Amino acid sequence: MPTKIRLQRKGKKRRPFYHIVIADGRAPRDGKFIEKLGTYDPITTPATIDLNFDRALYWVQVGAQPTDTTRSILSHKGVMIKHHLLKGVKKGALTEEQAQEKFQEWLKEKEAKIQKMISENRLSEKEKQKKRIEEERKINEARAELLAKKLAEEKLKEEASKQKDKKEEQPAAEKKKEEAPKADVKKEDKPKTEDKKEEKPTAEEKKEEAPKADLKKEDEPKTEDKKEEKPTAEEKKEEAPKADLKKEDKPKTEDKKEKKPPADQKKE
Repeated sequence: MPTKIRLQRKGKKRRPFYHIVIADGRAPRDGKFIEKLGTYDPITTPATIDLNFDRALYWVQVGAQPTDTTRSILSHKGVMIKHHLLKGVKKGALTEEQAQEKFQEWLKEKEAKIQKMISENRLSEKEKQKKRIEEERKINEARAELLAKKLAEEKLKEEASKQKDKKEEQPAAEKKKEEAPKADVKKEDKPKTEDKKEEKPTAEEKKEEAPKADLKKEDEPKTEDKKEEKPTAEEKKEEAPKADLKKEDKPKTEDKKEKKPPADQKKE
């Protein structure tokens, strides 16, 4: 297998960085290599290429086969066009001076194109930023308009709801006014109950009524006097002779019995 000019991946995840190397076609991509020719960074705009021009031209003349990506890199740097001009010199179609002049003209054109691309990229970046700013401004304006419309609709709805509430509150207030006299009448009736409550004797009135209770207590001694009117023990003793007199009356019956003649007298 002939040697190849290819890229060997380096760098971090999602941040690729490549080495341009000369390696055996049977070797793995990130395996052993013969010689390193330069580096390639595709993330930048335009891509940055650092290449050893003379060594790359030598390996191309020797017969190393570049891959598609490395071929575009080599042609971008002028390696492939220089190899083509040198072939023409060998065939005698061109002299070395003519080949060198053509190569320098190509380099100038290439550098002008690269500078133009860089300036366009810078302008495009500024324009892109302006476009982004304008797009963002338009989006913000559209959002503000939508918000204003929503707020206006909400205000209208709130006003409509307030008007409905007022209309509903007016008949309710009228009904309340009509019902209010009844409530006043009931309130006027309530003081009667309060008057009844007030008719209850207060503490001072109770104190004034207290002498009545004392008078009742004064009346109670009369009952005691009545109890005292009952005969005492001495009076009972005085009345006792009456009972003795009654007992004295009883002997009369005994005398009557004595008046009966004895049995002996009857025999006689």
